[in-house]
Amino acid sequence: MKVYYLKNISKEFNYYKSLGEKTINQLSDNELNWIPNEASNSIATIVKHLSGNMLSRWTNPFNEDGEKSWRNRDYEFINEENSKNAVLNDWNTGWNCFFDTFSQLSETDLNTIIYIRNQGHTVLEALNRQLAHYAYHVGQLVFIGKLIKNTDWKSLSIPKGKSIDYNASKFSNKKSKTHFTEDL
Repeated sequence: MKVYYLKNISKEFNYYKSLGEKTINQLSDNELNWIPNEASNSIATIVKHLSGNMLSRWTNPFNEDGEKSWRNRDYEFINEENSKNAVLNDWNTGWNCFFDTFSQLSETDLNTIIYIRNQGHTVLEALNRQLAHYAYHVGQLVFIGKLIKNTDWKSLSIPKGKSIDYNASKFSNKKSKTHFTEDL
């Protein structure tokens, strides 16, 4: 069951990574830096935060706390102008760190205790925590992207008004055990 968990959660992380990338790819430099209001963050800032979180949590997690002394979380939330290339560099740096560590995990690691701010988590709990955190922020990216692009937004899921067609296509296939991302 644990091996299945690792395969499944890998697909989930990759799914949210792809949603973020598909959002970033639809936007210009200026759009990536657009801030809805003073209390909010731009997509570039949210990506900077995600990258900082991933680097902190997944660099040497078995020997060091997941909140590294070198991390400057407050800086992550300073809205700065960044090019699309810089945003993608932050994005890829964070995800590469996560997936480099993730790819080395074995089923026996899932019950190992690691720490985030001195709070013990099994690796399984830490993965679940991070999946929820990343999905939360990727949802923000998608929402801001949709606000910016308005009617020019290219849907990342079932487009409005297309549920009947989508369901008809799905139900025309034989039942199968597949992950929902396999046909995206």
